[in-house]
Amino acid sequence: MALPSLDLDVLRTLVAAQRLGGFARAADFVGRSQSAVSLQIRRIEAQLGVPLFRKQGRGLVPTEAGEVLLAYGTRLLSLNEEAVAAVRGCAIEGSVRFGLPGDFADGWLPWALGQFKRAHPGVRIEVAVDRNGRLLERLDEQAFDLVLALGAETRADARVLAQLQDVWIGASDGSWTWAEDEPVPLAVLEAPCMFRQSAIAALDRAGLRWRIAFVSPSLHGLWAAVEAGLGVTLRTAAGLPRGLGVLGVESGLPALPDAPRRLCLHDGGHPPAPAVARLAAIIAETVPQTFPGT
Repeated sequence: MALPSLDLDVLRTLVAAQRLGGFARAADFVGRSQSAVSLQIRRIEAQLGVPLFRKQGRGLVPTEAGEVLLAYGTRLLSLNEEAVAAVRGCAIEGSVRFGLPGDFADGWLPWALGQFKRAHPGVRIEVAVDRNGRLLERLDEQAFDLVLALGAETRADARVLAQLQDVWIGASDGSWTWAEDEPVPLAVLEAPCMFRQSAIAALDRAGLRWRIAFVSPSLHGLWAAVEAGLGVTLRTAAGLPRGLGVLGVESGLPALPDAPRRLCLHDGGHPPAPAVARLAAIIAETVPQTFPGT
């Protein structure tokens, strides 16, 4: 008996639901109604003859069979996208100069560049990590073709890909604690820094005393200081290293405004070369999958 052929569109919906945290978000991501997504689930369950999801609270969670399907589905979708991109882009050559903040260099970047390089082996990629403001300055100086940056959504070339909420961050082992009568120790980047300004403003609004306990010129240095317990910091949770964790209000730190920062892709307003356009397309596809909330 012939085995059924899995529908890649259905797999794409299921994998999107897993990555985005629910079928409502997945429906928006794939451009379908929630009723259409529910029908997809019922059809593939009937096709495979096993339940793939079960109710938990108001949502659905994968069964053991569903977990297996999601693992294979992720691999099948990756292979499909890689094959299509390779066929369409096999003749693309040239180079792309890409800049991004350190927050996204360790987790998301290798995955995205891996996809691009497998599909376009003839393209040379130059990547630089810097602070948001400097990246955009260098883009305007035409030192980059593409820049991923936070907090510059008002630029004419901004393409919003995700929204990231500010959080307080401290060492996960609890070494960030301080006495009630002591000022809050802050670990920050060198000025100017929008996160540094937001941290100080939040503490001032709450009437909490604070002191600058550590200043770093680099994000890696900042993470090391926070993990060592020298202070707490404010940033988004993107690219958070092991050993660090998000701190809640029980830590004694004030609640932060519900005003997410927009993560945007910028091209400087210049018509992109084919290689630049292909990298931009992969960035635009993978960023929302990694950092949902657009």
